Amino acid sequence: MRRLSMVVLALLVGTPPALAQTREWVPWNEYGGGKSSAAAAQRQKQRAYEQRSRRSSDDDDEDDYGSVFSSGGGQIPYRKSTVQYPAVLQGGARPDISPQAPQTVAFRYPYSQGTIVIDQGARALYYVLGNGGAYRYPISVGRDGFSWRGTEKISRVAAWPDWHPPAEMRERDPKLPEVMTGGVNNPLGAKALYLGNTLYRIHGTNDSKSIGYAASSGCFRMMNHHVLHLATLAGPGTSVIVVDKLPKTGAMSQAPALPATPAKVKRAG
Repeated sequence: MRRLSMVVLALLVGTPPALAQTREWVPWNEYGGGKSSAAAAQRQKQRAYEQRSRRSSDDDDEDDYGSVFSSGGGQIPYRKSTVQYPAVLQGGARPDISPQAPQTVAFRYPYSQGTIVIDQGARALYYVLGNGGAYRYPISVGRDGFSWRGTEKISRVAAWPDWHPPAEMRERDPKLPEVMTGGVNNPLGAKALYLGNTLYRIHGTNDSKSIGYAASSGCFRMMNHHVLHLATLAGPGTSVIVVDKLPKTGAMSQAPALPATPAKVKRAG
């Protein structure tokens, strides 16, 4: 028994600090600085990324929450960064991800084919196919105080975009980096569809557990394989209509009038 205790103690004492850090999740995938080489630090971040829940974000937020594709889930509160990040933070590798189509559903609303309709209450993004159908992508939406409704057009599409936290976000959380380069650890994911001249985007995420919840500062997240699929259908000029909640099927004779520019709403759904 004494020998076994000594072996266990030796193992605990010999545990590299880099591995010990992975036991408690730190935002932005375990950035910790230290004296380790850049390659070792990258391996450490990758291990943390693989071992822990994918909880990075664009605007974001963590908490314990439920299943991946729940509809109309609650709020995921914002939690400030616990470490000081460098001005430029590397986003990691850019793996090949195959686009995957979501389910096709009945969609009998008076929106034109090729339009994107976002139902914030249902946590769903619809790409209208016409003939009474649409692709339905599960998404996450803005938290209370950050949700909005209105109409926009996609202004550009970017693969593995860099993330530049806006000034007001960095004011709320001064430890955030000034820029994070595109990559698998970047909260904007594999693709971002920018909405007009606003700071809002439809973008990918590596945080599957946030899907189905109000979790962002106004952007709309979907899984990386879904945003890659959406980007094969939608591009610059595509209309995006954001509503609080679609009425029951058949309750609309025409599309409702919405603000020409995004308008903040108190709650989304």
